This record gives sequence, C-alpha cells and structure tokens, in this order.
Amino acid sequence: MSAYVVAEVEVTEPAVYEQYRKLVPATIAKYGGKYLVRGGAVETKEGTWQPKRLVVLEFASMDQARKWYHSPEYAPALALRAKAARSKVLLVEGAA
Repeated sequence: MSAYVVAEVEVTEPAVYEQYRKLVPATIAKYGGKYLVRGGAVETKEGTWQPKRLVVLEFASMDQARKWYHSPEYAPALALRAKAARSKVLLVEGAA
C-alpha cells in the first residue's frame, strides 16, 4: 500500500534551504519515492490553514517512507532543513 510524506514548510533561510533542495531529490529516488506536490500554489477552502510551502512525496509503502526519512543519505539534508525552515512532517498510509 502506498504511503505519503506530507510536509508543511516555512522557509526562514532561503540560501540554506536551496542547498537542501539540491540534495533531496536523489535521496527520494534512491528509496523509490517521487514528488507529487513541491511548493506549488495553495488555496485554502475551509478552516484557517495556510501553509507557506507544501510538499507531498509518494513511496511504495510506509516502510519505504520511514527508511527514506531515517536514512543516512537523507540525514545531511534533514540537518540543513532544520537550520533553514520551520516544518511539520507526517507519514500517512494511502487507501487500499
């Protein structure tokens, strides 16, 4: 069953975040993931949630998503993101 990584990101250090953006795609691909959403326009229809930047990744399974997130390949990029942005990230299983 597919799984998704959903991240709300508010970039606070654009130059550092740009370094992060360059490192991440190869790590996602290595674990079989792909971008579904990568910072496009957001339009709120209900509630007050107004994310600055939204990212959605798809992986083949929750296990693959976890392996990517905790991988040694992603760790340096994750450290950069922690310096460059405030983020909320969750992993969610897709519908069967």
